Amino acid sequence: MLLFLLISLLAAVAQLFLPWWVITPLCFALAAWRNLSGGRSFVAGFLGVGVGWLVLASWLSFRNEGLLAHRVAQLLPLGGQGWLLVVATAVIGGLVGGLAALAGAWVRQAVTPKAPIPAR
Repeated sequence: MLLFLLISLLAAVAQLFLPWWVITPLCFALAAWRNLSGGRSFVAGFLGVGVGWLVLASWLSFRNEGLLAHRVAQLLPLGGQGWLLVVATAVIGGLVGGLAALAGAWVRQAVTPKAPIPAR
């Protein structure tokens, strides 16, 4: 829960001033720092970035009455459905954030020394 909140808050703030791809090192570093399992890190990264992008894309689409989303959806095989473009944007962003967080968790697990198995 804490990792999800950190990712969503910091990604939202960072993307106001930096390029979109800044979520990748951010999710990677936060997941490596928190030391959670790979699955939990992926879910936190996916939801943290995906929900943030869904809210932002929905807000931007609402502000221009869905005109831009409709036009872009006509170029893609989405049948001109602007809301499908908003959902696709959230899923793609969520996958980027989730995979970056998963990689961070796996790197942390790879470099963390394991306790020796006691002899019997």
